Amino acid sequence: MLNITIEDARGVMTVRCYGRLVYGRESALFCAAVTRHGRDIIVDLRGVSSIDAAGIGALVLLQATGTRVRLVDPSATVRQAFRLTNLDSVFDMSESESRKETIVRTLRVARQASS
Repeated sequence: MLNITIEDARGVMTVRCYGRLVYGRESALFCAAVTRHGRDIIVDLRGVSSIDAAGIGALVLLQATGTRVRLVDPSATVRQAFRLTNLDSVFDMSESESRKETIVRTLRVARQASS
């Protein structure tokens, strides 16, 4: 089961995930929640207990659409899944909420520079 909460602050959407981000309803729920928002997204993975190829694929697909995706606080299990698939270098991953605030500021500056 996957529970998602969404927070929109300063033009950056934060998606907090709790549970399993895996094939089936969970990855479909994630895709449905984030595809409506075509902008900068921070995905807080602190509450994700497991992730599989479908969950990782949902994140890859989101990034492939041009959305800036930042992953915050992945558990050791989730981080290992990204490492094993060599996708840990594809995503910007950080460990803490304070780092998330830095990311929000960086995204805001990048957006202003591209306008």
